[in-house]
Amino acid sequence: MNTLPHGTSALQVTPICLGTMTFGEQVNEVSAHAILDRAMERGVTFLDAAEMYSVPAKAETCGTTETIIGNWLAKRPGGRHKLIVATKVAGPARGMPWLRPEVSRAGIIEACEGSLKRLQTDVIDLYQIHWPARNVPAFGALYFDPGKDKAMVPVLEQLDALSTLVQAGKVRAVGLSNESPYGVHEFVRLAEQHGLPRVATVQNPYCLINRSFENGLDETCHRLGVSLLAYSPLGFGLLTGKYDDTGLVGDHGRMAIYDSMKAQRWGRVESLRAAQRYNALARDHGLTPTQLALAFCYRNPKVASTIIGVTSLAQLDECLDAWSVELSADVWKQIDAIRWEMRDPAQ
Repeated sequence: MNTLPHGTSALQVTPICLGTMTFGEQVNEVSAHAILDRAMERGVTFLDAAEMYSVPAKAETCGTTETIIGNWLAKRPGGRHKLIVATKVAGPARGMPWLRPEVSRAGIIEACEGSLKRLQTDVIDLYQIHWPARNVPAFGALYFDPGKDKAMVPVLEQLDALSTLVQAGKVRAVGLSNESPYGVHEFVRLAEQHGLPRVATVQNPYCLINRSFENGLDETCHRLGVSLLAYSPLGFGLLTGKYDDTGLVGDHGRMAIYDSMKAQRWGRVESLRAAQRYNALARDHGLTPTQLALAFCYRNPKVASTIIGVTSLAQLDECLDAWSVELSADVWKQIDAIRWEMRDPAQ
């Protein structure tokens, strides 16, 4: 699998990235290592993690995913240079009191040191801020409410902390996640003004039932040279078709297993209805729902790398096999027609 440049950084990454937030919850360490092995065998050398993983977030599993990856890396010391390893510092606690209350300079540096230790590596290739420190609509919120503003850690302080890590050789490139057009622009503006590391990437949701990236952030990223890492390309499983007949119930899949996830944007009735429309479109054209959903991201020029999360080798192979799928102009047109009608219910 060919590698591509990311943003203005020196990173070269594969267009498919292995997301790992299920490691330590749905996937045990032995199975996780088998998935990591298979991904490398098939040419995927880009891994994404976070200090707060696994998911659903719990105090007792915080950091578990990085530890599992670190144990895998320790068994393959010669292969570390072939990999791009990304992770994230958690933003201000969102119902997670075991995390730091703010993303300060000291907090970022401390978090990075913890991730380096758990990952058993000397350097993190891409270090991202998991979500903004400021008041911003995210994770299903639609509207900005200035009445919720409060004192926050300045962007400049966060950039200065990231610069310290880059200068120390502990981080190669920096990125953002769950960000808005304003946030991306402000990080780039201040980095350029003060000679600090420029964000290379933004990791945001992007899939058939959530194309909110195209509501302004796409232009921001294009003009500023920031690459999109698309997460949840399968809409938390809704775009695989597994819930088409039963709804969000059953004994498989995160949306069926965890009640806390049903209350999220992916659990909305409107999200499932829209997913069912896209899944039907896939079948009408001789594709599986998974193939349509992934091809939408894989073949989209707005996406630099698509983050796939799996719980088994079979799911991994299915996702990687979809790389060969090409969508016709007619299918793209019908995708846009459904979006015009149903918009972005999982935004």
